[in-house]
Amino acid sequence: MKQWVLSEMERLINLLKRDQSQDGSWDYAFETGVATDSYMIILLRSLEIHEEKLIQALSERIVSKQEKNGAWKLFYDEGPGNLSATIEAYYGLLYSGYANSEDPNMKKAEQFILQHGGLNEAGMFTKIMLALTGQQAWPKFFPIPLEAILLPVHFPLNLYDISVFGRANMVPLLLLAHEKYQLTTPQTPDLSHLYVHFDERSGHHFFRESDRILEWRNYLSSLTKALQSSFYTLNHLEEIAAEQAKQYMLKRIESDGTFLNYFSATFLMIFAFMSQGFSKKDKKIRNAVNGLKSMATLIDGRVHMQYTTADVWNTSLISYTLQEAGVSEKDDVIQKANRYLLSRQQFKYGDWVVHNPSTSPGGWGFSDLNTINPDVDDTTASLRAIQKILSYQPGFHQAWERGTQWGMSMQNTDGGWPSFERNVDKKILNLLPVQGGEFLLLDPSTADLTGRTLEFLGNFTNVNKNHSAIARGIEWLRKKQNQNGSWYGRWGICYIYGTWAAVTGLIACGADSKAPMLRNAVQWLKDIQNEDGGWGESCKSDTEKRYMPLKASTLTHTAWALDALISTSSSPTPAIEKGIQFLIEKGNNKDWTHNYPKGQGMGGAFYIHYHSYRYIYPLLALSHYKHKFQREAV
Repeated sequence: MKQWVLSEMERLINLLKRDQSQDGSWDYAFETGVATDSYMIILLRSLEIHEEKLIQALSERIVSKQEKNGAWKLFYDEGPGNLSATIEAYYGLLYSGYANSEDPNMKKAEQFILQHGGLNEAGMFTKIMLALTGQQAWPKFFPIPLEAILLPVHFPLNLYDISVFGRANMVPLLLLAHEKYQLTTPQTPDLSHLYVHFDERSGHHFFRESDRILEWRNYLSSLTKALQSSFYTLNHLEEIAAEQAKQYMLKRIESDGTFLNYFSATFLMIFAFMSQGFSKKDKKIRNAVNGLKSMATLIDGRVHMQYTTADVWNTSLISYTLQEAGVSEKDDVIQKANRYLLSRQQFKYGDWVVHNPSTSPGGWGFSDLNTINPDVDDTTASLRAIQKILSYQPGFHQAWERGTQWGMSMQNTDGGWPSFERNVDKKILNLLPVQGGEFLLLDPSTADLTGRTLEFLGNFTNVNKNHSAIARGIEWLRKKQNQNGSWYGRWGICYIYGTWAAVTGLIACGADSKAPMLRNAVQWLKDIQNEDGGWGESCKSDTEKRYMPLKASTLTHTAWALDALISTSSSPTPAIEKGIQFLIEKGNNKDWTHNYPKGQGMGGAFYIHYHSYRYIYPLLALSHYKHKFQREAV
């Protein structure tokens, strides 16, 4: 076993070294199904930018992902298919001009859509895209009036009570809904045959919770009335709000032209700008389109539009993991990676400062060109990567201090850590009739962020284990543990991810592995181990709100579970040994589990296949196994 562990580690190390980019980063793909491919086609055709090579390539990838029954899925075991994904793919293919509604595969897709309720049963964001491009009317009322953007921070509800991830999408959306903007071209397809009943094309069926629309709108309108005076009528407020929405977007455009480096936010921003009189040929429109195009990547020889790039995230995780695997911090690969990371530390004040006004910038973001939207996970991951070089490269000390201070300052008042902003967790927003609102609108403390931050503080800093921040984080985890011993992870799939983060964080901060909290977690992980020695979890866990087994093992899930078990054990257990054997035997596995999503942005709608994870986490688990149980092999 010892030699096999070393051999597999060496293979993974060499593979990662080979794949490093010239600038020191790793640009492994951030894959999110076919939605972004479809939307890019729809965007280019709507703007009459006829880049045929790109449109044809995206069309070919969409077709390659279609199921035999005509549908498209978000993940392998989703069921017969996903209605919204199928509508988006069908529309993109039809608008591309490289597919015809009479093609056999398109007829199958049409049949699936109609059998599952037609366009009226699509998700909210799919309906928004349909309304934008003239396939459906906008609703008469949107639950949030545009002028709500003007509500001050001290009001009971305001724009900054929505997470920055949600805010980036909601600001252009509110402007578009207010203007009821639509853009069609002579080539716009007619999708009316996809309505089960013709009258459903009106905006009357836009929201399923229609009874709550007016309640919310009236409530938020009552708040905005406090802003009116003898100087400002409602019309004036709407004009001011439209201008403020426009300025919000303009001030957050990154150097590549995109809005916070998010595909969906940039897509909506482009239409929002045109609703305010920008022409299709405006420089800001063209720059935004070019920014989106720059996110294209090749996967298995096919072009995919990434939702964003994951370069900082990949690089921080890989640099740290390679060092854990024995690669010297003085190795050129690590030196290049850490110089890249240092160049991506942020020094601008972003939206996070609204709820954290006393702290200076110093965090890291997720994507390559992200300069204004840091997050806690990328910050602690980057700090782990640079920690070993502090002793002989004084230039990194300031970066370390700024980053550590920023990460610690982001702790919520409840004791846990969020992703982007402090205390953005007003549960009343879950009542808004917004699909995926709990994922999109809120940024609460989560087990994965809290566990990973505790692990960083415990293993990589000199913060006293009795520090109040650590004690509060541990207490938050104690309160949030599920009865079966697991924790839910917000940004990974799902309970295995959250449990791994929580367990390793608790151990790093000195928790007793024999205490009930950790003993229960370990038992849960052992109970869900598969016969082949691995672990696997379905994306259905997100929507079912409970652990759902995948009925197959994946490398990443296995590595997370193993790393948690290794951290709590003083000697190899049968469960650990079986898991290690799985990682070694299946390291080159290329079946469907290879592409199965291990992350999510919005449960039930947006799942992520990180192409780097199958290398990072197995190597990390193997490294920790070797360090703890095979020291004589070093």
